[in-house]
Order: sequence, then structure tokens, then C-alpha cells
Amino acid sequence: MSKIIIIDDEKNIREGIKKSLEYEGYEVLAFDDGNKAIERVYKGEIDLVITDLKMPEKSGEEVLADILDFDNKLPVIVLTGHGNVERAVEMMRLGAYDFLTKPFNLDKMSLIIARALESRRIKIENEVFEKRFDYSKTFYGMIGRSKKMIKVYDFIKQVSRTNATVLIEGESGTGKELIASAIHQNSNRVNAPFITVNCAALSEGVLESELFGHEKGSFTGAFDKKIGRFESANKGTIFLDEIGEINQSVQVKLLRVLEERVIERVESSTPIEVDIRVIAATNKKLADEIKIGNFREDLYYRLNVIKIELPPLRDRKEDIPVLIDFFVHEFRVMHSINIESVDKQVYKILSSLPWNGNVRELRNIIETMIVMSKDTVLKVADIPDSIMSKSSDSFEVEDIISLQELESRYIHYVLAKNNFNKAQTAKALGIERATLYRKIEG
Repeated sequence: MSKIIIIDDEKNIREGIKKSLEYEGYEVLAFDDGNKAIERVYKGEIDLVITDLKMPEKSGEEVLADILDFDNKLPVIVLTGHGNVERAVEMMRLGAYDFLTKPFNLDKMSLIIARALESRRIKIENEVFEKRFDYSKTFYGMIGRSKKMIKVYDFIKQVSRTNATVLIEGESGTGKELIASAIHQNSNRVNAPFITVNCAALSEGVLESELFGHEKGSFTGAFDKKIGRFESANKGTIFLDEIGEINQSVQVKLLRVLEERVIERVESSTPIEVDIRVIAATNKKLADEIKIGNFREDLYYRLNVIKIELPPLRDRKEDIPVLIDFFVHEFRVMHSINIESVDKQVYKILSSLPWNGNVRELRNIIETMIVMSKDTVLKVADIPDSIMSKSSDSFEVEDIISLQELESRYIHYVLAKNNFNKAQTAKALGIERATLYRKIEG
């Protein structure tokens, strides 16, 4: 029940508002003096204040100033006569939530109060989420404090101090571009360009032009000279994503760039020197691509000066709850949706999944859950059916775990198999329903 303070030296108005709001279910404290009301505010557990603007002992402006100094999330609604509307507007500029002119409509007042209380609740919840998630645990946009991620962070810090070419291997959705960006931002090239090229997104002819540029008239439609990505990245870093997708002819030219730091535009024989750091990434094992003739071995060795292997999400499951909290905070703010908390069963289920799409897939699922949720708590029912089916497909244990964790995983597996019907699950497990509830809560 929300607790509201009313301050007005006119008894009829004060008592009238009090009765109206009590009828709506609010707990109301009425004061005819601003000083007494502020003393009560200082004791805490007040959700909203309604104050008259003109009062003999303490004005509405003074009440507002005291409240904002004490708790700037506590909404204040100002009551004023028609002759003081400008002062009330000024109070809104100073921090009041809204104002009402006397005589006012009780329905309108009720609507403003509801909105103000909702605004206060969202502000408080945002603070709770921010406290739950320690943003100092992010590393240039990467989230997780598992041993494997700490190792990656340490590797980045060490490699960034050099100009060595870096090859990043990892599955799609693991955050390879974040790694490349972090290396650039930690290097002495941080004030120079960071240029990204998605090699898989460009056709053979377009890719060569994009990388090296072309001269005017070099092909149909080449009406002007084009500066390529390597020239644009001069003095900085170029990130070649999905390097395993480039064809043999481009591989030959790329090899020359890495060996000589020289490029030539399409249809030009004039060499152009470039001072760049090259970072490449792939979701393929290039050593395997060499064996089947898709990738040049000499280029591989030029790229593989320093290799970073980014672990898939299934190999660092201890980071999943932290990622969930981060994405919940991100999307509840982005979409202005009031999500107060996440049911702990959601953490358990999502942490048990293989996440073949890695962090990108998890992020998309959390956004879907938040947008489609009909409650202030993210629940198991909010997990899409396509994801739940993965939860119930199999029961696997990858590593040595405690008996307690083994039991917990198996219970959730049986729950999913029984569409989260607890009565059926208890029967299938051969235990009492109360025992099942205790084990789930534990």
C-alpha cells in the first residue's frame, strides 16, 4: 500500500483529498503545516507528497526543496490557485512531478498520482538493477568474470601493447568484434581509425574494391576514384571479420599487404604504403580450411602471429546469470517496460542450455521475453517454446559436478518434460509435491 502525505492549511481541501485517496486504497497522512510534514518525510517510507503552494509557515517551494535534498526520487505534486500557475510551472522545472489548479477534478488527481507512483517505482527498480549488476565487471563491452574470460581479458591487455597481427577464432555470436575493438582501444593507435570489414557480406568483386579501392573507370559504374578500407585505416587498425570467406585471388593480395604493408587500387599499378594493424576473425578453423584447399597456408601463418580463442557460451556457463541481469537492465530501459526481477528458475533453465548462437542468441531471447512479458517478473512461462524445447531435448552432464547440482539439473529436466506441471513432475520423480517444491526452492 502506497503512503501519501498531504499538506494544506485549508482543512476542507486537506480532509477531502484524504478521504478520496483512502477510498482508493492509499494510506494517507494529512498535515496543515509544512515543517511537521517534512519531519515525517525524514522518517522514511513515504511514496508521494501533495503540497499546497501558498501556506503561512512553510511555502510549497520550501517543502519541495527540502524533499529533493532528502530524496530526489520522491514525487511532489503541487496544488495552486489559477493566479499562481506560473509559480507552479517553475516548481516543475525545479523538480516537482506535476501540479493541479484549484478547484481540481479528483479523477485527474487520481490519474496523476498513479503515474507519479509508477515513475517512482521504476526509478527505484533501476537503482536495484544497477546495484545487482556491477558495471565495473564489464571489459570494453564484454561481460563475464569466468576464468576463461579473465584469461581473454589478460591476453587483450598484453597483446594491445604491440603492433602484432592478431587472429581471433570463435563461434558466431561470441563477440569477436568486441575483442578487436578492445585491442584497438588499448593500443597506441586508439586515436586513429578503427575500420571494420565483414568479408562474408561482400561479393568477390565488391570485396576487392572495398579493401583496396579502385581508380576512376576501372570497371562499369566506377565513375569516381574510391579510397579502400586499408587506406582509410592508415595509422589505425583494420578488422577483417569472417576472413575465412575470402576467395583465393583476394587472399593473394592480402598476403602482400601483410608482408609489405603496401596496397594497389584496382586497375592501378601505383603502390601505396599503409601503416596499419591487422586483426582478423573467423568462426572456422583455418587449419582445417587449409587441408581442403580453401585457404592459403602462407596467409594463415601471416595472420596467425597472435591467436585468441574466444570460448563459446556453453563453456562459461557461470557467466550466464550475469549476462541475463545485464540484458534485462538494458532492454527494460530501452523499451520502458517495468520488469522488477527474474524468477530464479529462469536463471537455472537458461544456464542449462547449449546456446549454439552464443551471447547474441541469449541477448535476443532476453529481449523477446521482456517485450512479450505480461508481468513485472520474468518467469519460466516467458521463455519461448523454441528455447524450452531445447531444455527438454536431453539431459547431459559435461563436467564433474556435485550430487546436489546433478539432482537440480535432473529435476529441471523432468519439469520441462512435463511442461512444468509440478504435480506430474512429482509423480514422475516418485516424491511428494511438497518435497518437489522444497527442492526447487532450494
